[in-house]
Amino acid sequence: MTADPVFAALASPARRELLRLLLEEGAQPAGRLAERFDMSRPSVSEHLKVLRDAGLVAETRRGRERHYRLEAAPLMEVRDWLTPYERFWRERLTGLSALLDELEETDATQESEENDG
Repeated sequence: MTADPVFAALASPARRELLRLLLEEGAQPAGRLAERFDMSRPSVSEHLKVLRDAGLVAETRRGRERHYRLEAAPLMEVRDWLTPYERFWRERLTGLSALLDELEETDATQESEENDG
């Protein structure tokens, strides 16, 4: 599976909120999820379809209801894709921290010399 559909699905704040609800509250019917949004139930169902197509949620039918649960595996692919960038920024921030420490030491030394002189 490519990460592109997952990134596309995560681009929507409404879909990220649906994922958060499923993560924190567990599997639930589409109707209960739709009650949490200020949009029509068909709109929420369309968001759930995008999440399902991206593999981020699984759908099961119970009678007339569709129940959704979080499927986190595709998020691992996104994490794996992002890992090199995390390392990149961590190294940059470590370098910035070292530079700021060095500047702070230089300023302290200069102040000390001015006060002594």
